[in-house]
Amino acid sequence: MTKIIFPVKLVGTKQYATQLLHFVPKHSPVLDTEVKLLENFISSSKNIAVLTGAGISTESGIPDYRSEEVGLYARSNHKPIQHLEFIKSATVRRRYWARNYVGWERFSKCQPNPVHFSVRNLETDFNKVSSVITQNVDNLHYKAGSKNVIELHGTAFRVICLECDKSYSRYHIQEVLSELNPMMKATSDMVRPDGDVEIPQERVRDFNPPLCESCGGALKPDIIFFGDNVPKFRVDAVRTVVSESDALLVLGSSLSVFSGYRIILQAVEEKKNIAVVNIGPTRADKVVNLKISARCGDILPKIC
Repeated sequence: MTKIIFPVKLVGTKQYATQLLHFVPKHSPVLDTEVKLLENFISSSKNIAVLTGAGISTESGIPDYRSEEVGLYARSNHKPIQHLEFIKSATVRRRYWARNYVGWERFSKCQPNPVHFSVRNLETDFNKVSSVITQNVDNLHYKAGSKNVIELHGTAFRVICLECDKSYSRYHIQEVLSELNPMMKATSDMVRPDGDVEIPQERVRDFNPPLCESCGGALKPDIIFFGDNVPKFRVDAVRTVVSESDALLVLGSSLSVFSGYRIILQAVEEKKNIAVVNIGPTRADKVVNLKISARCGDILPKIC
């Protein structure tokens, strides 16, 4: 397999090293034998479905929730927003939008890393990947140039009305929030998996959240919050992609969330070849054909 060079200029060397230090858990160097095993898996496959998780976004400076010592749960008492709380409570929506407004600038400027470009290469240059199924909401696969992406848990870059379903660009909503809250500083050094940050309660109390420009309804980022379900049309699309593939490659996911693990269950049932690259154990380790405990950025760019 001929290696294709990806545009690493989007992630500077110093910045990249800092991100690894902060958000990537401890790991051993990848072995040459492991590189060869994954290369053989990719070479022998004709139509790969790729499933990616937060473990690839950590290398772009976005923390995950569960990693030992460096994940958000390990570093703070923060709990992610719950779907029903957001739907039922105007107070919860105000708090979420205030935090998200402050965190958006840094979150939205995060850039793809070599793993995203390698996945792009497998799709557009090697014609090995039929579709990328991502559990991430950070838009980084699109930024890297991948074409066929299913955002399993939605995207932070789109906002929807809970009443009339009108859709907005998150960039537009940021401009609206800036006009509604001229005294609020929209910058932070913090970043979280869904883009919100911690801010003082007094700043939340006076914050004006956005409303739909068509019907005045409450707005929500087009993200599957904890406690919500992945829409059926998206589940069906993923099922079709997996069925039409001959292999499944999982990158940077512990598969703790059932929406991801059921993709494994389908692939096992349909007797697909399955490879997993992830630091630490995953929920599927005992049922896959190949498991490599490594940082995705240590191994995938050496192949593609």
